Amino acid sequence: MTKPSDTPRTSAGPWQSALRSLLRNRSALASLAVLGLIVLACLCAPFYARHIAHVDPFVSNVAGTIVLNGQETDIMQPNDNPLHLGLSPIGPTGHATYLLGADSQGRDIMARLLYGGRNSLLISFSAAVLCLVMAGTVGIVAGFFGGITDMVLCRLMDIMWAVPVYLFAISLSIVTITSSLHIGPFVIEADNLLIPIVIIALVYVPYAARPVRGRVIALRQAEFVTAARCLGVPRWRIVLHDILPNVSTTLVVMGPLLMAMALLAESALSFLSIGVQAPAASWGTIILDGEGLIYTRPMVAIAPGLAIVAVVLALNILGDGLRDALDVRDTSRRE
Repeated sequence: MTKPSDTPRTSAGPWQSALRSLLRNRSALASLAVLGLIVLACLCAPFYARHIAHVDPFVSNVAGTIVLNGQETDIMQPNDNPLHLGLSPIGPTGHATYLLGADSQGRDIMARLLYGGRNSLLISFSAAVLCLVMAGTVGIVAGFFGGITDMVLCRLMDIMWAVPVYLFAISLSIVTITSSLHIGPFVIEADNLLIPIVIIALVYVPYAARPVRGRVIALRQAEFVTAARCLGVPRWRIVLHDILPNVSTTLVVMGPLLMAMALLAESALSFLSIGVQAPAASWGTIILDGEGLIYTRPMVAIAPGLAIVAVVLALNILGDGLRDALDVRDTSRRE
């Protein structure tokens, strides 16, 4: 006869169960590893530029030379056309210096790619977090209080939803980059990264607020919320202790998807020269630099494009994994 255990087994909480389910998802773990490697590489951009490539990725170097295989080579070389007219930057060298070649101003593409990734990832992550905060607030207020509050907020969201995302973002960007943004006593310069962060977060609020509002409306009719109201629990306490914890799973699932959309929006705005401003770099600005070199040095535009594809794909796979792990309607996956 086996001796029963003295301590009863306690069932794991929903977050622990979701974490175990996520750890069993190989695709989600692989995407998380890819994101981690890309973020780590971008964080090491100053070390790479200073100690490995020995270049300054923000200074023009059209008259510079490098040593390859013991020979001094010009960074800007004659074109490959029959007349050899004009100059083209050096292509991928396979060495630490100018590993992916140079752009039209003789700057190291690999170093700029890492520096640009820092700005692109920072903007997309910050915009996604800010968008979740604003969308969560709007969705909870509209769904929980209802009535005239819900109607006014929904109509505002409909107006923002009616305008195409990129057209809305472009309009806001053009207004803000032409002059500094004045908010009371604070002045935000046109080249500040806060401007694209706020713009991108704002344009995606309607897309994130609608699911949150629908979830809150369903929770408002739940028995535990009705019981709390009957007991005279204040509304703010119901929102903080009953509504917000149940909505948090929806916000977590939307996080990677919003970051992917924010990255695409930032790249598009920077490609149009109304996002990240010079001398700073982002993956969108590097693609813009490579537009005129697409036939001679395509790596200038291909490298940041591949980086965007890798990050967006990894974020979408991670978002699918989080959705499966946090789906409370399907507990069979976590048994």
